[in-house]
Amino acid sequence: QVQLVESGGGLVQSGGSLRLSCAASGFTFSSYGMSWYRQAPGKERELVAYISNTGISTSYAASVKGRFTISRDNAKSTVYLQMNSLKPEDTAVYYCKTYRLGYDLWGQGTQVTVSS
Repeated sequence: QVQLVESGGGLVQSGGSLRLSCAASGFTFSSYGMSWYRQAPGKERELVAYISNTGISTSYAASVKGRFTISRDNAKSTVYLQMNSLKPEDTAVYYCKTYRLGYDLWGQGTQVTVSS
């Protein structure tokens, strides 16, 4: 079954850290770039970070640059998002996504809540 499954969300205090994981199955993970998005209540979904299929190329939203790190392990078909120095405005549902065979494949999302 082709799917993405996120994990690692939770409640953390401002300044804390979390690491999100997204496990892929049912397709050749190493052939596709991967992205993390987030959606806060009442806001549009926004791109947080991207990593190329080899992991060589990465990019970040300005709001998270220097605090978040995207990485991947192709042997485990998993992409990660290390989030440090978390702020209350990082509170959102975080989704991983890839684009393959002409359509977007999304995970179900994982909730991240940062308390002040």
